[in-house]
Amino acid sequence: MSKTKDRSAPGAGVPAPVAGPVTPPRVSARRRRPGLIALAVVLITGGGAGGAVLLMESGHRTEVVTVVRAVPVGQVITDRDLGEASVALDPAVKVADRSDVVGKRAAVELKPGSLLSSGQVTSGSLVRPGEQVVPVGLKPEQVPASSLAPGQKVQIVQVPGEDEEASKAQAEPISARVVRVGDPTPGTGSVVVDVAADRTETPLLAAWVSTGKIRLLIDAQGGA
Repeated sequence: MSKTKDRSAPGAGVPAPVAGPVTPPRVSARRRRPGLIALAVVLITGGGAGGAVLLMESGHRTEVVTVVRAVPVGQVITDRDLGEASVALDPAVKVADRSDVVGKRAAVELKPGSLLSSGQVTSGSLVRPGEQVVPVGLKPEQVPASSLAPGQKVQIVQVPGEDEEASKAQAEPISARVVRVGDPTPGTGSVVVDVAADRTETPLLAAWVSTGKIRLLIDAQGGA
């Protein structure tokens, strides 16, 4: 019996697979991190809120007038005495306008570094009705060591000379108020002080001043 040789090769007679569409590999989605997302939201929100606050503050800043040099009571305010600053200010606060302040007098003592309000200045004069101004020239030894300032109340007394009789009746002091203090004269140190006094006493005061035999005394605060 002859053996029939199996000529079929492995896979013989099996149809070849038909090529079809290739399915792309599945890519896994990136893992979301809720913590980072929440942090990003917080940062964005916080930055927006901070910007809003800065915008609001900058919108409420006001240009104000400041004092850069000391100005005593009653002295005329000059442009050199003032400066400007931008600050956050309550709208209820009445600020002074620079153009309206220059040329007026200080109603209170103005100190450097302070803000200037409209209530701290006045257009009124230190010379009241019924008064007159007398310039009083004072030598260094006649000027009090304490600084004189406009608005201060003073007493002016007559000092008898050495050649006058000691028994001569001493005249009553004349009450006055400082209106302006001049700058000391270079070399001599003498200074002229304008004072306002009752017009009934100014002729006598002027006569005293002409002799140079006077002294100026400063009244205590609140003194008459």
